[in-house]
Amino acid sequence: MTPAVRAHGLVQRFGERIALGPLDLVLNSGERIAVLGGNGAGKTSLLRLLATAARPAAGRLELFGLDAARQRDRLRARLGYVGHQPGLHPALTVRETLELFATLHGMGKEGVGEQLEVVGLGRLAGQRVDRLSRGQQQRLALARAVLHDPELLVLDEPDASLDAEGRGLLGQLVRGRTLVMATHDRALARELCGRGLLLHGGRDAGDPWALRLMEA
Repeated sequence: MTPAVRAHGLVQRFGERIALGPLDLVLNSGERIAVLGGNGAGKTSLLRLLATAARPAAGRLELFGLDAARQRDRLRARLGYVGHQPGLHPALTVRETLELFATLHGMGKEGVGEQLEVVGLGRLAGQRVDRLSRGQQQRLALARAVLHDPELLVLDEPDASLDAEGRGLLGQLVRGRTLVMATHDRALARELCGRGLLLHGGRDAGDPWALRLMEA
């Protein structure tokens, strides 16, 4: 079976500074991995590459057997991504945000209302994004990420500003999906993921370390 993610010698740099790598990673369909590490460890750089939001400086990254750098347009429909910031247009309403995303993916809009109810934003459908709390914006970003039923979810600190109910919702949204999730929260990593990848200085610090973090 073709892995959902296969990275070999993956490197990302900013100027002369290497932010990530070289890194090897294989993730099979249905697996869920937590990317752990301190600030500046390379977590966000890795997730942006996996979401095809950036191109690697070196190495090769394949998603579902496709070259992530060369075939990004074919992959976008198979990916759901929430970055470190929600990335929402402040002047759109909650409903307009999901309707626009549905249109971009060639989907009908009939599922938008149901998705808003799932994430607890149905009563706020007509509210502008810039009037939402940070936690409500995060719920909307998560709703947008799963609206098109992606095969791979890439989430950077997805529990940011979520209350206990929102964290429970996060577990529902990722269930049954292949997941790469960056987090500082070891409890959340243990709850949602079966594997850990600990990054230090942009490199894999070794699975045993990650497993100890997950079990601590």
